[in-house]
Amino acid sequence: MKKIDGHLHLVQQIAGLNGKGRLNALGDGQAIWDDGTKIQLIPTAAGEQSFTAEGAWPILQAAGVEKAVLLQGSLNGYQNYYSYQMIKRYPERFIGAFAVDPFADNAMAIVRRHVETLGFRAIKFEISAGGGLHGYHAPFHLDVDPAVGKIFHYLADYPGFTVTVDYGAADQISHQPEAIANLAARYPALDFVVCHLSFPAVAHLDRLRQELTCFAPHENIYTDLSAIQDILGETDFPYPRSQAVLRLAKDILGADRLIWGSDAPWSATFNDYGQLATWLEASQMLSRAELAAVLHDNADRVYFKPSALAAAQAAQDPVVEGE
Repeated sequence: MKKIDGHLHLVQQIAGLNGKGRLNALGDGQAIWDDGTKIQLIPTAAGEQSFTAEGAWPILQAAGVEKAVLLQGSLNGYQNYYSYQMIKRYPERFIGAFAVDPFADNAMAIVRRHVETLGFRAIKFEISAGGGLHGYHAPFHLDVDPAVGKIFHYLADYPGFTVTVDYGAADQISHQPEAIANLAARYPALDFVVCHLSFPAVAHLDRLRQELTCFAPHENIYTDLSAIQDILGETDFPYPRSQAVLRLAKDILGADRLIWGSDAPWSATFNDYGQLATWLEASQMLSRAELAAVLHDNADRVYFKPSALAAAQAAQDPVVEGE
């Protein structure tokens, strides 16, 4: 069955930034934050200090993945330009989203460059307190903050633009499901993807049910299933706790609004990428048509839109390519 990884990170150079400071490469796929926290960011043998397109592609192919959506995050550091380069080099493999700090002095210039010059038709907001903007900015709300509002007003001129949001766990001030519902109603021509199934907890299914029910009336809200094994703390394939939250999400949103993704490379340090790519089939919870939707068709519809592909194909950076 065809697969699209709807949540993949390529890392040309580790450049992470969050409340722990900067992330510094150590080699062997390991890295250390400025506060001394050490992590295994890249699976052993998948990259010393990077997870490049050429290094990742054989891993994806071995798992039956034909395409991938390249997203940005503070954990790896924004890889915007590298993503642009890989989308141009491998247009049959990749599409992607860029990221920007909305509180940077030149935020709108950065947004315009990535949309108008580099051809992106998706943006990723990683606002989580644990790993994103709320780790080094004062609290803000996506649906009311004027700096973020400027970006949404601009994106409204691009119907079909995709906005992907990681807002962290429910115990973080950044957790804002209600903001996504508000934005989806305000901008019905945009698509919204909530990462990591809104950070589920098996002990709090009622909370997850309420959040997904908040999304349900808005057909332009999707959620991806990436990293839920990490969040739920399980390595027992095919992941019974993940199956429990999947069942709830399917019942409330339907299979047509769920997107499979891996969140590799980091998630692939906890569970083998091949297992992350096959757990939905192994669970036997979805019909063949539902599997096709979750594993391929939904990501294809949301991210690989004809308008997005055309913009990526037409993009040319005059600063570099015109030299």
